[in-house]
Amino acid sequence: MITFFATGKPFRDHSGIIQRNAIKSWTRLHPEAEVILFGEEEGAAEISRELGLRHEPVVERNAQGTKRLDYMFGRAQTVARHDTLCYINCDIILLPEFCRAVERVRAGHSRFLMIGRRWDTDITQPVDFTEAGWDERLSVLAHKHGVQRDADAVDYFTFPRGFYREIPPLVVGRIWWDHWLVWKARSERGEVVDVSRLVTAIHQNHDYGYHPVGAKGVWEDEQARKNFELAGGRAHLFTIDDATHILEPEGERKNLKRVWAPSWRYLRPKCAPVWFALMDLTRPVRKVLGLRRPHLAAGVDRQSPSSRG
Repeated sequence: MITFFATGKPFRDHSGIIQRNAIKSWTRLHPEAEVILFGEEEGAAEISRELGLRHEPVVERNAQGTKRLDYMFGRAQTVARHDTLCYINCDIILLPEFCRAVERVRAGHSRFLMIGRRWDTDITQPVDFTEAGWDERLSVLAHKHGVQRDADAVDYFTFPRGFYREIPPLVVGRIWWDHWLVWKARSERGEVVDVSRLVTAIHQNHDYGYHPVGAKGVWEDEQARKNFELAGGRAHLFTIDDATHILEPEGERKNLKRVWAPSWRYLRPKCAPVWFALMDLTRPVRKVLGLRRPHLAAGVDRQSPSSRG
C-alpha cells in the first residue's frame, strides 16, 4: 500500500479544520494506509494519537527555524512501512480514486513520480467521513464550485522508496521546493506521470496568516530567495507540464507538451500583460456569454502562493 507523510501548521482555527479534514481523508483511502506527521506544532501529537498516525516531532530546521524538506524525505523513506510514499501538503483532501491511480502507475513504472493538478475549493467546516458517499459529495463540490489550478501548483508527490536520495536543504512554507522535486525526478531519468484526469485533489483554500506579511512573504522573503538559489535557478524548476506521461481512463500516453513547456515558461510572463489586456477588452462580451474569467485566465495566471500549502 502507501505511506503518506506531511507536516502542518498549528491545529487551531480554520487551519486546524482543513488539516484534520485532509489527514482524515488519507486514512480513509485504504485500511493499510500509513500517515507520518512531522513536527511538534500545537495539536500534532493529539491528532496523531486520535487517528493512529506515526508522529515524528523532531524535524531539522534552517537558521530561521523553518522545517527542511530533505530531512523529512530522508526520514520518511527510512521508517515508512510501505515501499510507495507520498509527500503531500497538509491542506489536500484525497478521494479513493487516488489509490487506483497509484496502482496503475506502479504497475507500469518502477522509477516514477506521480503528480497532478489540484482543485481550489472553499471548505470551512469539518467533513463527516463516516457518512456514506462523502467522496462523491466532495468531488461534486470541487468540480461544481472549485477551480482547477494550472500546472504550476504541485501538491502531492508519490514515488518509490529510495527515489529521492539527495535533496538540498530546501524549506517548506516557501516556494520552489515543489518544482525542484519534479525537475529532480526528470533529471534522475524517472518517469513523471500526470494523473490530473483521474484524481480530484481538493485544495482547501486558506490565508497566509502564518507569515508576517502574508502570501507576499511566502513568495519573496529571504527564505524563498534561498530556496531558489538552493534549487539551482529556473533551469531546475519544472511543473506538471513537464510530466513525461499522462494517465487517462483509457490508458497512458506520452506527454508531448513537455517538449515546449520550458519555452512557454519563458514566454508566459511576456505574454501575460497582453492576455490580461485582452481579458479587460472582452469583459462585456464574456459577461453576456456567461464565461468566467478565472478559467480563461488560468493559463497565464502566475503561480499561486497557495500551491505552497
